[in-house]
Amino acid sequence: MKLTLGFSSCPNDTFIFDALIHHKVDTEGLEFEVFFDDVETLNQKAFKTELDITKLSFHAYAYVLNNYVLLNSGSALGFGVGPLLICKNLEFQKISTLESQISNLKVGIPGRYTTANFLLGIAFPQLQNKKEMVFSAIGNALMNDEIDLGLIIHENRFTYQDKGLKKIVDLGEYWEKLTGCAIPLGGIVIKRELPEDVKYKVNRVIRRSIEFAFKNPKSGLDFIKLHSQEMSEEVMYKHIDLYVNKYSIDLGEEGHKSVSTLFDEAVKREIIPIPTQNLFL
Repeated sequence: MKLTLGFSSCPNDTFIFDALIHHKVDTEGLEFEVFFDDVETLNQKAFKTELDITKLSFHAYAYVLNNYVLLNSGSALGFGVGPLLICKNLEFQKISTLESQISNLKVGIPGRYTTANFLLGIAFPQLQNKKEMVFSAIGNALMNDEIDLGLIIHENRFTYQDKGLKKIVDLGEYWEKLTGCAIPLGGIVIKRELPEDVKYKVNRVIRRSIEFAFKNPKSGLDFIKLHSQEMSEEVMYKHIDLYVNKYSIDLGEEGHKSVSTLFDEAVKREIIPIPTQNLFL
């Protein structure tokens, strides 16, 4: 059986899926046609139900619940892994200055339906002048004064300081203080219409792929480097260490609670519709 599979070129995803797509583990007869896209493009593809299995933002998941269900393996959750709101103008590091000018400020975001933008909406609901950008372009846009603030994710967390940019707030820490939960960033979903045995088979295969990667961390190095956009190996593995953890292997009770809390908070603030389907496989 051949299934379409979408994930990003970021090191955490290529680390997770290397063993699966290169048959380093038993795929139980499954074959995969792979599509690489940034997370917001994957969100848009999910809205159109284009792929059988896909990575997406948990924010976007709220809008595709009728068509997809979340697998227990492959997710990115954690503590200290949230998006950062950054600036070039040091004055904006002062929350009082930021809030006094916030209605006039333009912020670059990595996509409307990213979990990063959802968190920004909770922390700074008055920040409405948003410019959607590819996540990797946000730092340079700040440097060139195209935007006043930047909402960064992925490896940009490790490189923004090299450009002289400054952190205003870590939205992951904000979420942790608000809820006490890990922040759910992205998950792997599969079409609800697929047979139940196929869904569980895919979940097993993804888990097997992650466990293989943890046991053989250098096995996928060439594949990860190929898609890492000239990222240094040090940054590449910092990225993996940050976003691939026990929740990636299996969400478990804590992971389920974190995702449910995210949905509860979003519904309470009328950011997403009330779920009409179960969230988990």
